Amino acid sequence: MLERVESQLNSLPPAEQRVGQLLLRDPRAFAKLPVVELAERSQVSKPTVVRFCRSLGYDGLSDFKLKLAGSLSEGVPFIHRNVGAQDSTSEVLVKVIDNTVAAFLKYRNDASTSAIEQAAQAIVLTHKKNKRLEFFGAGNSGIVAQDAQHKFFRLGFHTIAHSDGHLQIMSASLLKPGDCLVLVSNSGRTRDLLDACDIARKNGATTVVITASGSPLSKAGQIHLAADHPESYERFSPMVSRLLHLMIIDVLATTVALRLGSTQLQPMLRTMKNNLLQKRYT
Repeated sequence: MLERVESQLNSLPPAEQRVGQLLLRDPRAFAKLPVVELAERSQVSKPTVVRFCRSLGYDGLSDFKLKLAGSLSEGVPFIHRNVGAQDSTSEVLVKVIDNTVAAFLKYRNDASTSAIEQAAQAIVLTHKKNKRLEFFGAGNSGIVAQDAQHKFFRLGFHTIAHSDGHLQIMSASLLKPGDCLVLVSNSGRTRDLLDACDIARKNGATTVVITASGSPLSKAGQIHLAADHPESYERFSPMVSRLLHLMIIDVLATTVALRLGSTQLQPMLRTMKNNLLQKRYT
């Protein structure tokens, strides 16, 4: 992002160039300072600061600063660098955590809120019609499917999770109009998941897919929640992709819970928690 600013700087008006020079001198401060101070430090007007951001193709200062903060966070040391045999424990700690944080920030900046809203509406409709909500995943994604089932079961859904391919095909065959199937896969190439998605759609169920953009599964589902994380086993991406998928499930579950409202949900969750505590500790 900073390289883009630097390459376009000379084509901007002199006043906007001063804003760009301030940005390049201290990008982290630029991301945090209010427009008044940015204008004072650049010796320009506040509208000039906004024009500078729009000249680069952003909606305004707020949009520019949000993307800048994400870009800077993705650019911290060691991100996208492999863990090596000579790394110390402290280096491994930083690299693994920073790579994970970078994946989360990239999703935050790239996520389609409209797709999340579509998926949430479909799931809420399934609940209101007293229909089935199912989660399918394979490998690492099978664990995500189980976590999703747990979260939505607590919200009062009739839900199950399958990680076995044969069970996925059989269960998809039993889905009907009004049911909803959520399929999770990093690569989006698992044959059983693709077949289950196709069967569910033919049966009239709504299919939501959490997978990489452009994967076969992303094209097979009706609602696509893009989870783009490069497959690179040198960077231990299967674990990072699982965490990314878990976070997407959290966003989806929270959105659905808000749509359902707290009138009945909170007392039910409180009763559930109290019963678990009594059984566990008495």
